[in-house]
Amino acid sequence: MAVDTPDTSVNPGPIMGLILGSWQSRILLAAVEYDLFTELAEGPATTAELAERLGLVERGTNDLLAGLVHLGLLETSGGKFTNAPVSDAFLVKGRPAYLGGYLHFCEQELNPAWNGLADSLRTGKPQNQAAVAGNPYDSLYADAEATDGFLDSMDLLSAPIAQALSRIDWSGYTSFVDVGGARGNFAHEVVKHNPHLKGAVFDLPPLQSAFERHMDRLGDTGLTFHGGDFFKDDLPKADVLVFGHVLHNWGVEDRLTLLKRAYDALEPGGAVFVYDPMAGGEQPSMHGALAGLTMLVWSRGGHEYSADALHGWLREAGFEPETVEVDGLHEDVLVIGRKRA
Repeated sequence: MAVDTPDTSVNPGPIMGLILGSWQSRILLAAVEYDLFTELAEGPATTAELAERLGLVERGTNDLLAGLVHLGLLETSGGKFTNAPVSDAFLVKGRPAYLGGYLHFCEQELNPAWNGLADSLRTGKPQNQAAVAGNPYDSLYADAEATDGFLDSMDLLSAPIAQALSRIDWSGYTSFVDVGGARGNFAHEVVKHNPHLKGAVFDLPPLQSAFERHMDRLGDTGLTFHGGDFFKDDLPKADVLVFGHVLHNWGVEDRLTLLKRAYDALEPGGAVFVYDPMAGGEQPSMHGALAGLTMLVWSRGGHEYSADALHGWLREAGFEPETVEVDGLHEDVLVIGRKRA
């Protein structure tokens, strides 16, 4: 009986690299959990010094630090370690561009859900229990410190979107509401560049205190906060309702519900602004595929979608849709649905 032999012309390296890449992310997350980069911001340190300060075993700490050097997150010289520039900018707690809040969100919320990807592919159901119960954000917003850290990171990552959209033509409108606008970073940027606008944020009631603290830091622009559940409570009346990174969290029926509720809330001649990656279709980018799978495991029916699909939902809700080119809007697409006057 003939025995098949492996094809030695094909290297398994790409497959093994994927597994190793997963482990590499664990190195980063462990280092952030122990505030290693924040500790090193105080000055260079040896393995033994860091292990003692952080309460870690020296043997494991040595390998952790070596791994972080290979990942380009640390530098070493003379037996001491220092932060690499990228770590000094984004991984030191207390600094303006700190991304630890988002990494904590990944570790506490997304990664456990991703562990159930195989089940979600079979059942179509999320692995995030908060989403199963109703809203995927409920467990996150139950912890005020985690909420602030997450929103710090989200504001940093979405700042280019806010800057790009604040510079489009808002002259035909006098008011807008950012639906799902969290603590108002996007709305603040829009009003700052368009002071004729009266702006507001509509989001879950637990975010009101975060909104008020953030507005105190940024300076008063007259923004107001409306607490509510956009599936249960009426949306505020305005010329424009903005749905940014909202619709992809929900299934098609929920999206249609939100767009129809938006149509009812808008003044005649008003518009709904929707921005999302819109990376759906038969051949999404890798970014789109990962975003779509994240929605599968974490949200209630959410997935990425195409601009053409959104045009169809907008028409069904009564809008006249248009995809708008926006300078500086790189990984997102803006679609505007207009309500006839």
